[in-house]
Amino acid sequence: MKISSVPARRRIAGISAGCLLGGLTIGVLGAPSAAAATDCSPEGVNATVSSVTGAAQSYLGAHPGANQAVMAAYDQPRPQAAAGLRTYFTAHPQEYNDLRGILAPIGDTERQCNVTALSPGLESAYHEFMAG
Repeated sequence: MKISSVPARRRIAGISAGCLLGGLTIGVLGAPSAAAATDCSPEGVNATVSSVTGAAQSYLGAHPGANQAVMAAYDQPRPQAAAGLRTYFTAHPQEYNDLRGILAPIGDTERQCNVTALSPGLESAYHEFMAG
């Protein structure tokens, strides 16, 4: 599926940053406070995804090497993308850990709310990456 809208591509690319690492994982924006209840409404789940996407995009904007690896992977077949990202993030473990931390709230929200927050393709890739 080709997405021509620039904002849509950016949103997907931001989410893909955590999803296309093929076994490496990216992502935690910052877990919600233990005392704060997770907002499981559709709006709350969407807000979490949007916030995480924005944080991932900001991080990638400040880390050109990681951004380049993620953007290159975006247009590749999944196995090739996973291998390229694995190679990059194995060589840059701090960036891998940072991005993994940025994306973690998506999984936290999914578990706490018993929902799927991403499209099926991104959901599969996200869990593959978060599994390490």
